[in-house]
Amino acid sequence: MVQPEYRIYEMNKRLQSRTEDSDNLWWDAFATEFFEDDATLTLSFCLEDGPKRYTIGRTLIPRYFSTVFEGGVTDLYYILKHSKESYHNSSITVDCDQCTMVTQHGKPMFTKVCTEGRLILEFTFDDLMRIKTWHFTIRQYRELVPRSILAMHAQDPQVLEQLSKNITRMGLTNFTLNYLRLCVILEPMQELMSRHKTYNLSPRDCLKTCLFQKWQRMVAPPAEPTRQPTTKRRKRKNSTSSTSNSSAGNNANSTNSKKKSAAANLSLSSQVPELGALQSCSLNPGRDGALCHSTAVTPTGQFKEKH
Repeated sequence: MVQPEYRIYEMNKRLQSRTEDSDNLWWDAFATEFFEDDATLTLSFCLEDGPKRYTIGRTLIPRYFSTVFEGGVTDLYYILKHSKESYHNSSITVDCDQCTMVTQHGKPMFTKVCTEGRLILEFTFDDLMRIKTWHFTIRQYRELVPRSILAMHAQDPQVLEQLSKNITRMGLTNFTLNYLRLCVILEPMQELMSRHKTYNLSPRDCLKTCLFQKWQRMVAPPAEPTRQPTTKRRKRKNSTSSTSNSSAGNNANSTNSKKKSAAANLSLSSQVPELGALQSCSLNPGRDGALCHSTAVTPTGQFKEKH
């Protein structure tokens, strides 16, 4: 199994083999080799107007790397120090708190930019070992100008003033920042673009079908509430079975049931005296099969026995 850091080394070598004639097909092949089909790339940093966080999908990752070189960068590579690896069932996570993205700028002036931050990578645990999630949090950056260039223009104050200005913002060129802002609009439109490429529909028809499918998902009832009645029915069955078991136990003990029925009659007659005489007959047959004993309760709560 290839080590995750070695995959970053291979990616650096592939970026160094890039030429000025590298087109979109070359960048698509680069992204296919090192990124999964559902991979995401996230950049977090803080600008003058506040913190920023951009997340792009797999289809926009090739264009992101190409914009880095379009902004005047001639070389790009990543340096990982003291990274920590954690293995899971289907992925490997690499957490590097001391990651440096080094970019060599040839224009507008010869400058080396070191962008430092934390890089968290998630690789798939298979033979290809491609990146599934890429999250780079930028903390600080440094722009290094060679002393030889400063010595050459020591007598020219205008050039020195130009050299003292930063050519990047948090280590990113204006080309890359503008592309990330554009991705905020492009990312939600990926579904429309993929549908247009797959079914060859017009933009209006793609929008209609996407909206209709989203409406169907919103109107469709959730699947979870359908499971609740089954659980309630099971509870009712358990309650009826427990009730039958308790009634069977009460029938087995006839003496306790008679006492309970007598107490119930007393409580009813005492609580509701307006009901009149309540007559309860015992179920013990006499010699001739008729009921031989009965008890009458008067409204005053007195008992009278009849034979």
